[in-house]
Amino acid sequence: MRYRHRRTVAAAALAAVAVLGLPGCSAVMGEEASLVDADSLTVGVKYDQPGLGLEGEDGEFSGFDVDVALYIARRLGVAAEDVEFVGLVSSEREEKLISGEVDMVLATYSITPARKTQVTFGGPYYVAKQDLLVRADATDIESVRDLEGRSVCQGEGSNSARRITEGLGIDVRQMDAPSYSACIDRLREGDVDAVSTDNLILAGFLAEDPEAFRFVNNPFTDEKYGVGLPYGDVRACEAVNKAVSEMYQDGTAEELLDTWFGETDLEVTTSVPQFEGCS
Repeated sequence: MRYRHRRTVAAAALAAVAVLGLPGCSAVMGEEASLVDADSLTVGVKYDQPGLGLEGEDGEFSGFDVDVALYIARRLGVAAEDVEFVGLVSSEREEKLISGEVDMVLATYSITPARKTQVTFGGPYYVAKQDLLVRADATDIESVRDLEGRSVCQGEGSNSARRITEGLGIDVRQMDAPSYSACIDRLREGDVDAVSTDNLILAGFLAEDPEAFRFVNNPFTDEKYGVGLPYGDVRACEAVNKAVSEMYQDGTAEELLDTWFGETDLEVTTSVPQFEGCS
């Protein structure tokens, strides 16, 4: 039996947890309910990140994450017309997935140990690298070390600034904004010195306004973009990993990366990422 309604899978798992008193829903999701049985999917994506997830005036979504989601859905047996996209920001990803408002999340969603306690991740479907975007006239910023004592903007729910302060020991002034598009606005207006996040995100914004900004192109971390799935849905995770492998092997991944980022100076990776595992 296929699940036609987007909340069926998550609701079934949550109900079982409530009855059995389990700390998670892996026992249920692994055997009784899975997104691989779905007839339709609701997918959470970013709505304000050009090149990755951007909502147009007509309400349609476009970008690399959107195209990857459609590819995965097709491999799961769900037609494009049965995929509904929901726009979200970084801080909403776990909430919307756990509540069942979305079935799957592809929204520059870095796989971290903390997130893996609430979400099962397929993939990664791409390994991005954290980098910097600065104003075009900021010629004195050539690496993350040059940010000492300066202001860095990150979107709420992101770990980008903490990776600089705690991970690298560089003293920066962290400025939070509701989204990365808001960070870009602050950078343009001179309110912050840099925006730091994954290079795919930065490349998308740079492509929209190449005269205003400069891509430092000196990466300092790996960011594994995962497909967020209901916690414990191992069957879906395995199916997603198979789909991602096929996407790279048949040349689709390289084609999509060229479509969305080919006109920037970003060096993309076109080999199959090393998967995290589904257990």
